[in-house]
Amino acid sequence: MATIILGAQWGDEGKGKIVDVLTDGIQLCCRAQGGHNAGHTIVKNGKTFDVHILPSGVLTEGCVNLIGSGCVFYVPGFFKEMETVEAHGVDLKDRVLVSDRCHVDLDLHGKVDGLEEVELGKSNIGTTGKGIGPTYSTKAARSGIRVSEIFDKKVFDDKLRHLANGYKKRYGDLLQYDPEEEIARFDGYRERLAPFVVDQVPLIESAVNGNVKMLVEGANALMLDIDNGTYPFVTSSNTGLGGIFTGLHLNPRKVKETIGVVKAYTTRVGSGPFPTEQLNQVGEKLQTIGREFGVTTGRKRRCGWLDLVLVKYSNAINWYDAINLTKLDILDDFDEIKVAVEYLYKGEKLASFPADLTKLENLEIKYETLPGWKSNTVGMQKYEDLPENARKYIEYIEKFVGVQIKYIGTGPGRENMIVRER
Repeated sequence: MATIILGAQWGDEGKGKIVDVLTDGIQLCCRAQGGHNAGHTIVKNGKTFDVHILPSGVLTEGCVNLIGSGCVFYVPGFFKEMETVEAHGVDLKDRVLVSDRCHVDLDLHGKVDGLEEVELGKSNIGTTGKGIGPTYSTKAARSGIRVSEIFDKKVFDDKLRHLANGYKKRYGDLLQYDPEEEIARFDGYRERLAPFVVDQVPLIESAVNGNVKMLVEGANALMLDIDNGTYPFVTSSNTGLGGIFTGLHLNPRKVKETIGVVKAYTTRVGSGPFPTEQLNQVGEKLQTIGREFGVTTGRKRRCGWLDLVLVKYSNAINWYDAINLTKLDILDDFDEIKVAVEYLYKGEKLASFPADLTKLENLEIKYETLPGWKSNTVGMQKYEDLPENARKYIEYIEKFVGVQIKYIGTGPGRENMIVRER
């Protein structure tokens, strides 16, 4: 049976921690989509690990980790990340696998990513610059390169040169890139990469038939989904529940639980609509106390109050069985806390989170104001030990969204977690 962990907002909710906590006893941890634009921070045994393309189960002894078919795969980043984790004494031998159906994220794609952002000017997406969008674009255009093709030198070399020529025609001298240099690098990667590459289909089939305990780790979050997020200010993959099944070939009937990860307030990195953003002392306070800097880019995150209209919309698409509410402790020093409960456009209440960017940029937000608790919750592990107003905040969210908050984060360490069983 599989447990699925998904980001419910714009990413950076703290998914890595709950993944790490739940990997105890897990035999297979999988990524289904995204690339090394994802950043998951895990604090384990007093050490902080930042992983990007590797699943967070790499820190759990005995757990096999699969980078699934829906991912885009940056080979040099993969090796670098492996070396960093192993340097901390973590044994990854025979514990990391890559689907041969992943599309290859080339240095060429990274170069093009930067040029595309320059072209957009003030309307830029605010990407991580990791080549994710261009890689998914070539995948959709059927001109991309899959991991399996790395091992046929002629096929790989011909396809890479063809891609480079196409981009060169578009960007001319703006594209500073020599395909022969990247071809030479892959000549060095080929033999080293081979032991990690697998056919994912029989692997997942065998795991499901053998009742292997699986954990699926979503990257990014629902509001960055190419179909359901704030398009075009999104990533280039399906970050919601649908992307799990297309990216892993997982049997939907073998899912035990889907957990949505919700930060106790809202953050966003990069450009795009953010209805509850606070461009004031509140936003600055959240940013400072919450140490809100992107794991992958180091960029300062935009901060605002918890948007329950957004979380309810996210639940309507991903159908969460439970919620992991993270970073509750960051709100410890607020006299009062606001939550967005209604969107109005031209005086009319909207039924849900709108697709129309014009509406999103001109919303009137109705807030509910709740009293703060003004006391330290860091490290608490029992729900009944939380201040009364903290419990009221949690229960208000549960009632509004209609999903139980089962896990509550009260600090950065894996032990700083309240688990509520009902």
